Amino acid sequence: MKDHSVKVASHYNRLQEVGLAVRSRSRIFFMRNFNNWLKSVLIGEILEQVRGAGHQQVSVLDLGCGKGGDLLKWRRGGINHLVCADIAGVSVEQCKSRYEEMKRRSHAHEKIFKAQFITADCSKELLAEKLDDPELQFDVCSCQFVFHYSFESEVKADTMLRNACERLKPGGFFIGTTPDAFELVKRLEASDSLSFGNEVFKVLFQSKGSYPLFGCQYHFSLEDVVDVPEFLVYFPLLEHLAKRYNMRLVMKQRFCEFSEEKLKKETHRSLMLKMTALEPFPCEDGGRQDEFSHAEEHCSRAGVKLPVGTLSRSEWEATSIYLVFVFQKMS
Repeated sequence: MKDHSVKVASHYNRLQEVGLAVRSRSRIFFMRNFNNWLKSVLIGEILEQVRGAGHQQVSVLDLGCGKGGDLLKWRRGGINHLVCADIAGVSVEQCKSRYEEMKRRSHAHEKIFKAQFITADCSKELLAEKLDDPELQFDVCSCQFVFHYSFESEVKADTMLRNACERLKPGGFFIGTTPDAFELVKRLEASDSLSFGNEVFKVLFQSKGSYPLFGCQYHFSLEDVVDVPEFLVYFPLLEHLAKRYNMRLVMKQRFCEFSEEKLKKETHRSLMLKMTALEPFPCEDGGRQDEFSHAEEHCSRAGVKLPVGTLSRSEWEATSIYLVFVFQKMS
């Protein structure tokens, strides 16, 4: 079987850091903010649990850190030590630069966490051998929108899991986000071709009707951000593999379920507003009306007054293929 890690690494290495002004004009600006909000809530709540268990010095492994999109979340969470690892060397360098810039801009009295940056294929190489501190154990391992790349084979998936879970302290958490295999297959089976999607994303399979547990490849493209081969993660299998590392599943929810539950809390609602995670409807320019018919129907059914905040239909169809998970290490 052809190794796809090289494709993934070179794709992310080529991605330009475009800055906020360009990102705000992106067709998926609100969806990216929504995904960021969801990660912020997940990370914030997990760090609360870690502290609630009496851990004062908190260490985190960011597995598949990319360009460091979650650095500010770790800073807000007041952690003490962070290890960032990613397959794409250019991304790791940008992540390190972001961290250095964050340190430079911080106030003298503010203590910023220590960090180590590792370029490695975490589905092939063992991170334990690359740590500055060979004794280091983690309270949290976070793996956001990355784990599915390792499901190319059982060996790769197991190595990725070993990196995520082996060095977790008892009671530590493995958290992440990944596409929901059941949702992907459901949409594929409902399609009259080997692909489905809309103006912002597209999923293309090689065949349908039979879905191997490992190496079930599809091609995923998302507006200006992703254009790579990925693999289905059959979640009951992930749960089974995680037991090898003494992990139990604590929570698994589709993005829609997770967001609905978390938005019952005022602090999460205000954070969503602050992060501009929803688009105002009706739109200011009055265009793209067909993209918001779902919001209109919901508001009239529920008797909700306009304007409201929502995601466009295309963005919602894209983000709703994902799920969020939390595993915990048994003591």
